[in-house]
Amino acid sequence: MNAIEVNHLSKSFGSYQALQDVSFTVKQGEVFGLLGPNGAGKTTALRMLTTLLKPSSGTVEIFGHDTATDGQAARQMFGLTGQYATVDEDLTARQNLMIFSKLNGLFGAEAKHRTNELIEEFSLKNLLISQSKASLVGCGAD
Repeated sequence: MNAIEVNHLSKSFGSYQALQDVSFTVKQGEVFGLLGPNGAGKTTALRMLTTLLKPSSGTVEIFGHDTATDGQAARQMFGLTGQYATVDEDLTARQNLMIFSKLNGLFGAEAKHRTNELIEEFSLKNLLISQSKASLVGCGAD
C-alpha cells in the first residue's frame, strides 16, 4: 500500500486553473519533495492532501483513506510541519491555529474554543493584537 496516492488532481478557482492533472505516489518510508516555482500549485496541492481544500477533480488517498470520503481517518495518518510554524504565512496567527485545529479533528465551535485556549495558554493575545499576519516563529521574537 502506498502512503500517498494522488490521481489526476486538479483545482480551479473560477476561471483560474491552480493545479491541473497531477498524479504521483509516495511509498511508505520514502522521502518525497514537492518542488516547483512560485505559483506552480504546491500549496494548493498540499492543502488538498491535508483535506483543507477540496479538489475540483481527482483523488487523494492517504494510506488507503480517500480524503474526500474519509477525511478524518486520512488526517490521523499524517503529521504536517514546515519551515515556519504556520500553515500559510499569509494568514493571521489565529487563522493558522484554526487550521491546525481542523487538522486535528476539531471543527466549528470546538475548533474556535481550542484556538482561544491556546492563545490564552501561550500568552499570544497581545501578539495577535499587534500584528495582522502570522509570525509564530519564536512566538514573534524572531
